[in-house]
This record gives sequence, C-alpha cells and structure tokens, in this order.
Amino acid sequence: MRLLLLAPPGAGKGTQGERLAAWSGARHIAAGDLLRAEARADGALGREIAAYQARGDLVPDQIVLDVLTPAVVEAAACGGYILDGFPRTLPQATAAAELATRLGVTLHAAVYLYAPEAVLTQRLLDRASQSGRSDDKADVIRHRLRVYAETTGPLVPYYTERGILVAVDADRPPDSVTTEIQSRLSGLSLPGGMHL
Repeated sequence: MRLLLLAPPGAGKGTQGERLAAWSGARHIAAGDLLRAEARADGALGREIAAYQARGDLVPDQIVLDVLTPAVVEAAACGGYILDGFPRTLPQATAAAELATRLGVTLHAAVYLYAPEAVLTQRLLDRASQSGRSDDKADVIRHRLRVYAETTGPLVPYYTERGILVAVDADRPPDSVTTEIQSRLSGLSLPGGMHL
C-alpha cells in the first residue's frame, strides 16, 4: 500500500500514520522527522534545513526530495509507504508524481485530514506545553497554518482530480478517525485487482 497523509499541523498525521503503518504493514515516513534528523546531524545541509524550520518556513523542494527519495524507494520495495508531510506544494506534488512513476512507486490514495483552525491551534499549543518543540509557539503556529493554507491547500483539488483523495474529519477522537480511514481504504481497488 502506498499512501500520502495530507493535513495541516495539529490534525494528527503522526498518530494516524503510525496506526495505519501498524494496520497495513507499510512504513510510516514522516518528512518532518527525517528533516529534523538531518538538521540534528549538523552538516551543511542540516544547518540549512534547521534555519528554514526555525522560521516556520517550508524547506525547498529539491532538499526535501533528496532527503526523502531513498526512504520512499526502500519502503516501496518492502510492503509500501505512508508519506506524512510531503508533498506540501503543487510543484512538489507534480515532481513527486513524475519521480514515483519513473521509479514505479506511485500513490494508491491521498488521505486528507481536516479540522477547524481553532482546534488545530489548541492541539499544537497543548503539544508545545508537553514537548517543548520550538516551532509550537502561538505566533509560529499561526504562521505555519497560514503557510499550509496557501501552499498545501491546492493539493486537495489536485488529488481529487486524480481520483485518489480520501477526505476524513479529524476533529474527533483519534480512534474514530483511524476507524473511518481504515474503512474508506478497505473499499479501494488497487492496480492489479488487489484490495486493501
């Protein structure tokens, strides 16, 4: 199974990605985690990534593709992948689709988690008080949600037009969200006549 999780910050991509990975046997690949790990490695690329993240800005497409491609190709060969947090822009989506087609690892579905901005903001503030993540301060949260709406919002119609969008209301308890995603994915037909 090859899935994309599409959601604003605070909608539960991480939680749902882990649950879907356990359910499907696919590898959960969190773009943010890979980028943060690269930033902690403290090479030249890591310092560049860290500077973008500290401002709440998106890391440039080519850097993200360079970091993610090896992980996606490896996962696709071993049971599939669940991509979390990438692509985030229309140019990333089209570049990723072209690359995926070339490598034979195209998406089966894009799961879109949505929730009201007030809910997302509160969840991120709660997470910040528990984990101390530097990008979960109120002003940075507002900036991240604005950047998401402007840059990632256009991916919803893009994946809808491709016929692979599965939209799920994330303003519910995590178990309810997981159950609905699994139910909706179980009804999908995959290439070759397979079902999830």
